[in-house]
Amino acid sequence: MDVERGSREYKPDDPESESLLSSNEQRPKRTTEVPYAPHSCYSKPQFGFNHLLIAFVTGTLACFLCQYAICGSSCFTYRKPDTETPSVVPTEVQALASPWAGSTERHNFPPATPTNAFPSMFPTNVGYAGGTPTGAEPAVVATAPSYPIHAGAAVLVTPDSFTHAKGKKYDLFKKWGNLSPWYSVDRTAFGLDSGPETPETCRVTGLHFLHRHGARYPTAYASYGGPANFSGRLNAIASKWTASGDLAFMNEWTYKLGEEVLTPFGRQQLFDLGISTRLKYGFLLKNFTESNTIPVFRTESQDRMLASAMNFAIGFFGYPFEGQYQQSITIEAAGFNNTLAPYKTCPNANIRSISDRGRDYVARWASIYLKKALKRLQPQMVGYDLTIEDVYVLQQLCPYETVALGYSKFCELFTEEEWDGFDYSLDLFFWYNSGHGYALARTQGIGYVQELVARLTHTPIATHNSSTNGTLDDNPITFPLGQSLYVDATHEVVVLNILAALNLTTLAAQGPLPADHIPKHRSFKVSELAPFATNVQFQLLECTSQPGPQIRIIVNDGVVPLTGIEGCPEQKDGMCPVETFVRAEKKIIGETDWEWDCHGEWEIPEGWETTTGQPPKRET
Repeated sequence: MDVERGSREYKPDDPESESLLSSNEQRPKRTTEVPYAPHSCYSKPQFGFNHLLIAFVTGTLACFLCQYAICGSSCFTYRKPDTETPSVVPTEVQALASPWAGSTERHNFPPATPTNAFPSMFPTNVGYAGGTPTGAEPAVVATAPSYPIHAGAAVLVTPDSFTHAKGKKYDLFKKWGNLSPWYSVDRTAFGLDSGPETPETCRVTGLHFLHRHGARYPTAYASYGGPANFSGRLNAIASKWTASGDLAFMNEWTYKLGEEVLTPFGRQQLFDLGISTRLKYGFLLKNFTESNTIPVFRTESQDRMLASAMNFAIGFFGYPFEGQYQQSITIEAAGFNNTLAPYKTCPNANIRSISDRGRDYVARWASIYLKKALKRLQPQMVGYDLTIEDVYVLQQLCPYETVALGYSKFCELFTEEEWDGFDYSLDLFFWYNSGHGYALARTQGIGYVQELVARLTHTPIATHNSSTNGTLDDNPITFPLGQSLYVDATHEVVVLNILAALNLTTLAAQGPLPADHIPKHRSFKVSELAPFATNVQFQLLECTSQPGPQIRIIVNDGVVPLTGIEGCPEQKDGMCPVETFVRAEKKIIGETDWEWDCHGEWEIPEGWETTTGQPPKRET
C-alpha cells in the first residue's frame, strides 16, 4: 500500500555528451590508414572454402566442450516430463528466468546535456500570430441540456476478458481504489437523485474547486505491498527462479516504473480536468475582469503536485497562461504549516499505532480474498515462494503499470471477485488511515475548513491554531478573499481528511468497515471519493426558490447530502444555506483540539473505533 507521505528527489543519470561543431567550422579530415572503398562484387575473396570449413568444425567442437564443462552429461540426457503435474513444466527442461527478469529498467529522458539543444535558435514566439480575438466564456453547468459525464480513461487498455454473460462489461478501472482514474460516479452514488448541473431556479455564483494530482508512479513508502520492493526481491535471485503458465511473461519482465512523479496519463488527466472546468465554469472569470484582478490557484512543492497544477492551468487557461493567474506553491516539508499537507505539522500522525492501522486491516483481508489466488499462482513460480503480500503486489502492478505504460499483463491474473477484493482493501486502508475511521482525519482536515469558511465569509482567519499558515493566509495577495473561483491541489489522503472534517456523515454510513467481508451498499468507496485526479466542487448558488446564498458539495460529479452538517436541511439537490453551513463548520472548528490531537500523549484503546475522524477525548 503506497502512502503519499514524503518524497525522494529523482536524478537521472548523466549520459555521455559530445560537443557539436559550429556551422562555420571545417570537419576534420579522416586519419584512418585504410582508405575507404565501396564494396565491389568483383573483389578478390580473402578466404577459401577450406578455411571456412576448418573454422566451422573448430567452433562447433569448442561449443561442445564448453557446454560439457558447465553441466556435464545431464545437458544431453532426456527426462520424461512429470505427468502428474501437467500445469507445471518440469524443472529439468525449463529455461531459467532471463538474467534481466525482475530488474529495473529506466529510460532517462531528457538527456542532461543534449548536444543539439540551442534554445536561442528555437524561440517560442516569432510574431505573426494572426487574428486573436476571444469569444464569450463557456458555461456548460448553466446552458447545456445535460451535464458532460467523464468515463475515466479512454487511452488506457484493460483485458477484454472481463465481460458478463449478459454482455455487461466489468469496468476494471473502477476497482483500483485510490489508483483508479477519476470518473463521474453514478447519479445516486451518495444517496441523492440529483446531478451537478445547475438546479432549476438557480444560478451559479462561485466555485471552490479542490482536486488531487494525476496518476503517478508508486511512492517511496509502502506500508503493505510495494511494487519496487517486490521487484528488488526477484532481481536478487533472478538466476534461481522461473515462471510458467499465466506467469510465464515474468521470465522477461522488467520493472519499468519510476517513483512518485506523474505518468504521461497523469499529465493528461489534469490537462483534461482544466479544460473541463473551463468549459463548465469559464463564465466566472468575468468577475475578475470586472474587479481588475486575476485568480490565485494553490498547489504544493512536490514534483507531482506542481506538475499537476501546471497541467491544469494550461488546460484551463491555454498556452501561454502567464498573466492570466498566479500560482501559489506551498512547501510540503516538516516545519512548514500547510493545510494541503497537514500531516507534516501533526507529530502524532507519525505514530504507527495511530496512523498505520490500515495496514493491519488490509493484511487480514488480503489473507482471505487472495487465498485462492495464491494457491493458483504459486505452482507457476518455481524457485520463489510467493506470499499473500507478494500476490497483493501483483495486483498493485496492474493499475500502476496501466496508468504508466498503458497496459499491464498483471491485470489478466485475477478474477472479478479478486478485483472486488482489491478495491475493498483500499477502502479499508483509507478508512482507517485517512477517512472517517482515522483518529486524526478531522484534525488534519480542519485547517482547510478554516480557510473555506474565511473565503465564504470574506473574513481573514481569526486564530491560527491548526495547520493554517499565517504568513500566507493573512496576506490578501497570496490568500485573496471575495473571489468567485478558487482552485486548490492536494493529495487523496487530505481530500478524505477534509470530507471527514466537514462532517459528511452520509459517507460513513457503513462504518466501521469489517476486515472479513465486503459490506453491501457501502457509501465509503475510495475509487469514488479519492481516485487519481479526484475533484470536489463547492458550488455556490443563488436561487429564486431558496432564501439566501446556497452551497452544495459535489464529489466526482456526485452530489453529496449535507444532512450531517448541523442545520442543513434534507434538500433534493443537496443545497444548504451558506449561513447555516458556515455556522455549523465554525462549531466544528471550535470543537477541534489541535494541540491535544497532534501533540497530546494518547493511545487508541483496544476495540475503540471512530466514524467521525476524531481521537479519544482529552481526559478532564
